[in-house]
Amino acid sequence: MSLYQTKFFFTSREDGNLAFHVNDDKNSVINNHKHLAKKHNYDFNKLVHMKQIHSDIVHIVDKDNNFNNPPECDALITDKKNIPLMVMVADCSPLLFYDEIRGVIAAVHAGRQGAFKNIVKNVLDVFVKNYASDIKNIKVHIGASICQNCYEVGSEIDAEAKELGFDYAVKIIDDFFYLDVNKIILKQLSDYGVLDENIKLLDECSSCNDKNYYSYRRDGQTGRFAGVIILN
Repeated sequence: MSLYQTKFFFTSREDGNLAFHVNDDKNSVINNHKHLAKKHNYDFNKLVHMKQIHSDIVHIVDKDNNFNNPPECDALITDKKNIPLMVMVADCSPLLFYDEIRGVIAAVHAGRQGAFKNIVKNVLDVFVKNYASDIKNIKVHIGASICQNCYEVGSEIDAEAKELGFDYAVKIIDDFFYLDVNKIILKQLSDYGVLDENIKLLDECSSCNDKNYYSYRRDGQTGRFAGVIILN
């Protein structure tokens, strides 16, 4: 039986660009955030997003974090109510974690580098060690991200993947290498003990679907869509 309630959602191009670092007009980005907060009924000023750096750093949200003071990391976690957590992406995988028994949520940015560094393990370590979560109670939703067919990588990435034991996530077609980041993430979740039935993957490609999603690989300079989770 759940003791807490969570609300989560993923945005699309319809909600506008939510990132400040992509040369968009600052006031336009702020207005997009305000519209999103009104649409989903949360306090815009309390939202915590990240200065994402493709790391494996997990930040426990504290009183100093708010919309205007984002921490430098690639995962946010909290047990505080009514603090929306946001991860922004444009091909990387947006992961939303929650444990409604212990009342803990996390928003995670996991692209190739995050997957290779196993940021998933670091996040789950914090759930278990800091919040006494039972791994079997943790649920994970993965939003739209780039599919393997759209994610061509160089031979050096293929070599790194093999060195890390991720051969299973690379396919070779006519001497070109294609990486499946979500395949790595799903295995890392499963290896840690997250139940298969507690993992939901939105099987939509950000690069293929130009109508709904921003894609850095497809467009270069572009906006960011997001995943948001709130503990009520």
